[in-house]
Amino acid sequence: MGHDDLPTLELAFPGPDRDRGVAAILSGQKTALTGLLEMYEHAGEAVPQTGQRFSVLDSEGRSAVTIELVDVRVVPVKDIDDDFARAEGRGYSDVAQWRVAHEKFFQSDGVSEFLGRRPVVDDDTLVVAERFRVVEPDRPGGP
Repeated sequence: MGHDDLPTLELAFPGPDRDRGVAAILSGQKTALTGLLEMYEHAGEAVPQTGQRFSVLDSEGRSAVTIELVDVRVVPVKDIDDDFARAEGRGYSDVAQWRVAHEKFFQSDGVSEFLGRRPVVDDDTLVVAERFRVVEPDRPGGP
């Protein structure tokens, strides 16, 4: 299955945050990601499953890298630990930094606009915590 046949995954919103996230995946720094379960439910999308592959898109909508999920858990925010926070590849030294950044994003105008309201984020808010491995970088003009 080529990357054109895979479901796509978009980190954050197009722009610098997405570009940094894609670069962190390509460099090997980012091996985990977190989504707000409420966003999956609102979009009518199933929670991803271990073994699933995705084509990660850059800010221009082009496939940048193919990843395979190696672990997927739906957990309350309070169950995220320092190891997972560091695996997000955004320079978090601990879960406290991860939480501040994720609360800010989950309560951002873009997420609020998507959901039609500003979500509550507290210890019991459910998130989809995913770990992945890079299958292959996608090369512009490559096979």
